[in-house]
Amino acid sequence: MPRRTDGAPAKAQRHRSILAALATDPTVRISSLATSFGVSSETVRRDIEELSRQGAVRRTYGGASVVQAALQPELSSRERMAVAERARIGAAAAALVEPGDVVMLDAGSTTSHFARALVARGSAATVLTNTLPGAGDLAAAPAGLLRVVLCPGEVSAAERGVYGSETEAFLRRFNADLAVIGASGLTEEGPCEAVSRAAWVKRAMLGRAPRRMLLADSGKFGRGLLECVCPLGELTDLVTEAPPPPGLAAALGRAGMAVTLADDAS
Repeated sequence: MPRRTDGAPAKAQRHRSILAALATDPTVRISSLATSFGVSSETVRRDIEELSRQGAVRRTYGGASVVQAALQPELSSRERMAVAERARIGAAAAALVEPGDVVMLDAGSTTSHFARALVARGSAATVLTNTLPGAGDLAAAPAGLLRVVLCPGEVSAAERGVYGSETEAFLRRFNADLAVIGASGLTEEGPCEAVSRAAWVKRAMLGRAPRRMLLADSGKFGRGLLECVCPLGELTDLVTEAPPPPGLAAALGRAGMAVTLADDAS
């Protein structure tokens, strides 16, 4: 993990730690965090202000609290969070794609890294997706390498993807080898989302592939949001960048999920 020379955790690590703390306690205090990190209260206050601007936490007097279960930051804000970690996850997940695979790819910040990594690896695959920027990244691959199929549906400017009944019906026309989804949170019950229409598209993708992969950074661990996408047992793989906490790790084991940890070399 990145650290400053004085031994105090770097900003990115502090941000992850703040989100992890909020996963187990709905409020955190600046003073407690400052003591834990070995930094000044003003440093933690700036951290919380930055996370608040991104929509990841809600500022409170003397600390921070979780955002509402039905709200999440727009994609443009989420793309600025845990960038290095999500890039590693995307690269590690892309390495698990077999030549010639048919992949259904969900819209989201981490799955966008997966799309770029797939192109960078020179993978040959067919990708059906509802993500607009991801489709653009995939289409930039050398001619004949990737076949990209963009789903129809109603465009969401905030999520830069398409959603709705037409999207779900379209996906159910196809069979895939692999479904790759992201999530706003991951609990012992399963992945969850703040926005129902996103959960519905994910379910449609999961229902069409024998291998079903979740990409989630450690900041998602323990975050319970409005709607559970599916039980853990309906997923086959988790790709993340840090070991899940004991309770979640035990639930993943009971579900028989394969857990891939992305490292700096991914």
